Amino acid sequence: MYEDVQYEVADGIATITIDRPDVLNAFRGETLLELNEALRDAREDDSVYVIVLTGADGAFCAGADVTEMPDWGDQPKEEYAGYLWTVQNVVRQLRETSKPSIAAVPGPAIGAGCDFALACDMRVVGPEGLFREGFVRVGLVPGDGGAWLLPRLIGESAAKKYLLTGRDIDPADAVELGLAVEEAENPLAAATDLAEELLALPATAVRRTNDLVDSERGFEDYCERAIAYQWECVTDPEHHEAVAAFNENRDPEYDRDY
Repeated sequence: MYEDVQYEVADGIATITIDRPDVLNAFRGETLLELNEALRDAREDDSVYVIVLTGADGAFCAGADVTEMPDWGDQPKEEYAGYLWTVQNVVRQLRETSKPSIAAVPGPAIGAGCDFALACDMRVVGPEGLFREGFVRVGLVPGDGGAWLLPRLIGESAAKKYLLTGRDIDPADAVELGLAVEEAENPLAAATDLAEELLALPATAVRRTNDLVDSERGFEDYCERAIAYQWECVTDPEHHEAVAAFNENRDPEYDRDY
């Protein structure tokens, strides 16, 4: 189905792999279209409960492949805006889905590739992994979401240190800052293990908890939404099965599409 992206669904997990290893999985226009389509498929597929995003052959994504880009200075602003919207829409889709997403970062996540990882709900980083908002180094701003995402993940002052200098965030610092949930020798395997841990829980509760984590909303709005979400959960068959399994000291058995 895809040329630049691998898309696989197995046992409730959609694994999306950016597959351009010769350029550290840097993206071209076709890659962006495929990423957006794969994310739409994962969001709309009722058999998918968790999304894992990664890159092939030891890299995550090195951002845009400059060898495949036109000279934007010769193009109308509207055309560039359309291109950038397509990049932003990868971040937008990851942010807007209730299904938990996990970035497995085995190697460099640079520029927009860094922002793709930041847009996921959690990140697992490998020993050779790094995060770099390197836009300033080439005279650009983080146009894909980085200057919005990073301060919310690690705090404004720490984020500015990396945004304004273009420094790398190495695996140890990523874990210490709370940017990555763990460092693992095999980040894809660790991300899949984490996905399987989420799969063992009632899906509606997991998704609605994910929705409630929103630093942009006030407490009263949180409470109002929590009432609606909690009612959705208490009327959900998986809640009743989870309670029954707890009371009977057994593992729950959910009626799912996988």
